[in-house]
Amino acid sequence: MQQNNQSFKSGFISIIGRPNVGKSTFLNRVVGQKIAIMSDKPQTTRNKVQGVVTSDESQLIFIDTPGIHKPKHKLGDFMVKTARNTLKEVDAVMFMVNADEPIGRGDRFIIELLENTKTPVFLIINKIDLVHPDDLLKVITTYTSEYDFAEIVPISAINGNNVERLMETLNTYMPEGPKYYPDDQVTDHPERFIISELIREKVLHLTREEVPHSVAVVIEKIEREEKREMVNIMATIVVDRDSQKGIVIGKRGALLKEIGTKARHDIEMLLGSKVFLELWVKVQKDWRNKPGQLKEFGFREDEY
Repeated sequence: MQQNNQSFKSGFISIIGRPNVGKSTFLNRVVGQKIAIMSDKPQTTRNKVQGVVTSDESQLIFIDTPGIHKPKHKLGDFMVKTARNTLKEVDAVMFMVNADEPIGRGDRFIIELLENTKTPVFLIINKIDLVHPDDLLKVITTYTSEYDFAEIVPISAINGNNVERLMETLNTYMPEGPKYYPDDQVTDHPERFIISELIREKVLHLTREEVPHSVAVVIEKIEREEKREMVNIMATIVVDRDSQKGIVIGKRGALLKEIGTKARHDIEMLLGSKVFLELWVKVQKDWRNKPGQLKEFGFREDEY
């Protein structure tokens, strides 16, 4: 039990970076369970995902933002605007980069955005397990010549290397504040959102390059059967072309069945209950460029 409220620290931290640098992997590690979907395809995260890490001394609220990229449609515009807006709302910014990739135009674009940021900016060099220590020094030198970072912390989010040290360092930068969320809460997103993201993750993994990020998942129904201790979920996978529908369903429905099996496993872990998952596939042509459908699928700019 917290004895001295004055010494308790809390704060909001934005995780920003180019697509596919490991932001979601880091978030899932520090909260201890999967709340952000992970994929080796860029631009997996579409909404702000808040992860909450509570200890006896502090509560850190992480905001995993969509990867900064050049938008190609209205959904892309929404994703970049979401990431940029979080910079105004936080107590610290984690700028995450890949240790095994040279600095690029995308990184420099983010550094330009950070020039007007008054909050401390940490340079988080992820995937250090993929490079030699000598190469890591070159990465640090390159980035520090472009921006005056408050802290530089090399980590491996997937292996956990140096993540604890990063958390300790972040704590020192947090202001004294209240406990915003209960001790056992790890995200502020509703259950329905997490379930839809877990299904979408399986679509991205199993279809690989055949189906790009023109996929949305809409949860149509969640019903709990108390007697059977079962949760019945009906969801629709939305794609924007007829050819993609066939790919997602697969030969004789085999791929859709595999998507359902793998998603059901993760959802059962999330809910702590048996799950019956029913999936449908629907074509909504060019939905990523239609504001009405973006709103219907949960991309609401007014929330930010």
